[in-house]
Amino acid sequence: MYPAEIVLPMKAELTENGFEDLVSVEQVDATLKSEGTTLVVINSVCGCAAGACRPGVLLAVHNATKKPTNLATAFAGFDSAAVNQVRNHLLPYPPSSPAIALFKDGALVSMVERHNIEGRSAQMIAQHLINEFDKYCN
Repeated sequence: MYPAEIVLPMKAELTENGFEDLVSVEQVDATLKSEGTTLVVINSVCGCAAGACRPGVLLAVHNATKKPTNLATAFAGFDSAAVNQVRNHLLPYPPSSPAIALFKDGALVSMVERHNIEGRSAQMIAQHLINEFDKYCN
């Protein structure tokens, strides 16, 4: 498990921008069962999370015309129970961190795995997410 002094500033990048911090199994289940669309970011300490994932997600959320109803995040290597529960909802996709998932009315409709994040710019990730928001969000 990563130390809080490392993780908390990385969590804050999303939570200070309206993302619910998922820390329990119950919270994950309640959030993912919500009506509408829910964007979930599995956050991570890796460089691609800092350089592309978090900035790309924030660019998308701030610049999209259509936006998810709910925004949530759980931190891999820190919020273990919550991350494992999110991953249960992401099957058949293998565990990946960072990762970005979009749910609509509780069903997974879009998934961005680590290999789709690595080597891509924040702007590329944002544009992909905006395209997904246009498809699934009201």
